[in-house]
Amino acid sequence: MRVALVTESFPPDVNGVAHCALQTARHLVRRGHEPLVIAPLANSAPAATGHGNDSPCPVVRVPSMPLPGYPQVRIALPGRRLSAALDGHRPDLVHLASPFVLGARGMAAAARRGVPAVAVYQTDMARYARTYLGRGGTAAWRRIRAVHAAADLTLAPSSAALLDLTEHGVPRVRLWPRGVDSARFHPGRRDAVLRSSLLAGRELLVGYVGRLAPEKDVRLLAETSRLPGVRTVVIGDGPSAATLRAQLPEVRFLGRRTGDELARLYASLDVFVHTGPYETFCQTVQEAMASGVPVVAPAAGGPLDLVDHGRTGLLVPSGDGVAVRDAVRTLFGDAELRVRYGAAGRRAVAARTWEAVGDQLLAHYDDVLADRTAVAA
Repeated sequence: MRVALVTESFPPDVNGVAHCALQTARHLVRRGHEPLVIAPLANSAPAATGHGNDSPCPVVRVPSMPLPGYPQVRIALPGRRLSAALDGHRPDLVHLASPFVLGARGMAAAARRGVPAVAVYQTDMARYARTYLGRGGTAAWRRIRAVHAAADLTLAPSSAALLDLTEHGVPRVRLWPRGVDSARFHPGRRDAVLRSSLLAGRELLVGYVGRLAPEKDVRLLAETSRLPGVRTVVIGDGPSAATLRAQLPEVRFLGRRTGDELARLYASLDVFVHTGPYETFCQTVQEAMASGVPVVAPAAGGPLDLVDHGRTGLLVPSGDGVAVRDAVRTLFGDAELRVRYGAAGRRAVAARTWEAVGDQLLAHYDDVLADRTAVAA
């Protein structure tokens, strides 16, 4: 099968959309299919066409510009490169990863060519619009609905995202979660030397991993960072980094980390805390669970599917830094509970590999192609 993966982001970008698109391309190649990735040209990306960045398949880069106020995010510019890439690849199916700008054009191009399209919903653009602009949520949902309604199938990463889409009038929605590299993210990566250097004489190591941006609400770690005996670390980068360093003087900021180094950091934590309330899935929660670390997360969005409250971690009200602190304090006082939650979390996600969820995706593709064939007949 020839598949065109039209994605709003792709490595070297570091975010959930880019990572999922890369894993999808890898799985397609692994199963003998022929993917082509079409993505915005990133700041540090290689040439406009080629493999690069460990991509398993060719990547066509379209011209882009940085999002004002958030240069790490690139917005694709209009042009003919997308259409030329589709005509050259002649896909049997178009996969749209978090379609909004480039993906919307990919959807239109697929429709003009009579090629079926699967749209993967990953980013809550409506709530992001309200966070960054103070308005625009209604307009964002109109665009989301228009793009996804034109697709043969929309895949939602969590129950909360599926409900959000259906309540806003998006038809033909099914659930498709995200995979996790449970070999890399593993409790065996725990590093006593690394822990000692980070704790610096304290007793409990608490960590956040992710983008440092307004929608992530990392400022909510302030109360936790002041708990006696607790060292709080933040792993990641983004437009809010400088502001957060000033707001959270007790927190140790480690910057962006990847690969095995990131896996060692995850496994060396005693508690993982996620603070953002707008996650359609929340891959970092899943990676922490695979690492055998108990999780504290908001009772909203993707974490509702991942964190079994009172079994793998604790869910707290969104936007409540005191509740985050109290949950961490509960886990601080009970080492046996931390071990039990961490082990249960590992068991819950260990089999949810990218290979397993990749095969689920291929089953969705097959259903879409079969439906198109039936209609044509």
